[in-house]
Parts: sequence; C-alpha cells; structure tokens
Amino acid sequence: MAMNSRTKEDQFHIIHKVPYGDGPYVRAKHAQLVERDQEGAIVWFWKAINAGDRVESALKDMAVVMKQLDRTEEAIEAIKSFRCQCPKSSQESLDNVLIDLFKKCGKVDEQILLLKHKLRMIYRGEAFNGKPTKTARSHGKKFQVSVRQETSRILGNLGWAYMQKSNFIAAEVVYKKAQMIDPDSNKANNLALCLIKQARYNEARSVLQHVINGEMPGSNNIRARNRARELLNETWRPTSELLPGLPGLDLDDDFVNGLEKLMNVWAPSRSKRLPIFEQIENFRDQIAC
Repeated sequence: MAMNSRTKEDQFHIIHKVPYGDGPYVRAKHAQLVERDQEGAIVWFWKAINAGDRVESALKDMAVVMKQLDRTEEAIEAIKSFRCQCPKSSQESLDNVLIDLFKKCGKVDEQILLLKHKLRMIYRGEAFNGKPTKTARSHGKKFQVSVRQETSRILGNLGWAYMQKSNFIAAEVVYKKAQMIDPDSNKANNLALCLIKQARYNEARSVLQHVINGEMPGSNNIRARNRARELLNETWRPTSELLPGLPGLDLDDDFVNGLEKLMNVWAPSRSKRLPIFEQIENFRDQIAC
C-alpha cells in the first residue's frame, strides 16, 4: 500500500513537473503548474528568492510568469537585482532570459548591448564556462549546442535587433557573418529582407533562390520557403526606390575584430580578410568623406 502511494506521488510530480519538497520554491511551482494561480506563484517565488531557496530557478521561473502577465519590467528589475545571488555558471542563462524580456518590452538598445556582451564572452573563451558545448532544452527535449552554433544564433538575434532600429546595414553585416558560421533558411530570409530594405533587389533574389531551391539548411521547412517566395515578390520594384537616411553601422572596432578572429578559426578556407569587413571599412571611408 505504501509502495502504491509512493508510485502515485511520483506520477504526480512527473505529470505536473513539480519538484519534491515543501519549501517556498516547490510551493511556487505547485501554484504555477497545478493550481494555475500565476499571481500566487509570483508571491511564492519572491519568498523563495528572499529565503535563498533555489534562487536561480526561482528568478528564471518568476520571469516567465511575469512575462505572461505583462509584468516584464518587474521581471527585468528582479533579475538585475538578485542575479548576484546566483552562481557564476548561471549568469549566461540569466542573460538569455534578460534578452528575451528586453525583446518583449521593446528595449532594443539594451538587447543589442547584451548580445554584444555575449559575443565578447565567446571571443574571450568564457562562453559555456569554457566548455565547447552546452546542454539546451526546447519543448521539453534536451540537446547539445556548440559554441559555433551559439555564435550564429546570437548574431541572428543581433541582426533582428538592428532591423527593429531600421539599421539594415548593420543587420546585413551580422546576418552575413551568421550565415558564414552556421547557415539556415530563416537567417537567409532576414538577410534578404535587409537587402530589400536597401533596394538591393538582385542580391536579395540571389539569397532567396537558395532557400526556394532547397539549397539552404532548413529550407525544407514549408514556412521558410513560403516566406522566401513572399519576399521574392517584394524584389520586383524600381531600383530608384532607395530608402532615405539609412543609419550607420554602429559596430565598434573591437566588435568587428572579434568577429574576424572567430572567422579565421571557423572559416579557414576563406580569404583572411573577409569581404564583409571590406564592406565595413568602405562604409566608414564613405562617412569620413
């Protein structure tokens, strides 16, 4: 009988994904996942943080709940204020939560600064706590992510952030860099959109054809191919429709040099001085003139 009761308890924790115990963090998870009381869960998450009970997990989970309740600003302040109580190994994942929150509430400048910070950590060999891979989770499944894949992902996010500021030149630079490291159809479509916004339609069509023809990783995804076709329709415009007042690059020298060092390692078959950096220097020369 005791064994049967134990089995039911185990099944309860497995089904509801609630940890064992009776501390404030466990009560917060029970309120969040079983009772579906999000406001009550936040109260218990705060109690867990103040009591030092699984602070890292409490911060992350509370941020998720606050985001769902449109209390994003509070979540940002909570992480900024209490991340110092979390171990060094958790700081990267807290940065990821912050980036997601910045994106949610439209804090694009803060998002860009933090993405650049994460890239500088990669340049210095500090990402993943010095390990070549890390375990990530998506839709309940665990998988391994390499530093190379993470770099491409961050560059893709940085490109998207620049696009939100209509800085299509900087977005183009980082999207091209991301594609050199770990290409995929989603980033290819975004790169094409950057080119379209600069009225560089022939170049955009070339990028989009790779997706439509199934020559790009991920182009077997029907949504990616449909989006590529939609963007292709936008390329048939008069070349005189240039956008006025495009912002400058907003990429500092250290950032550019760091990207170049990574590419010298990950793309040795390419020329030592990548065309993309020649574009950056040419653009700076134009500004200087």
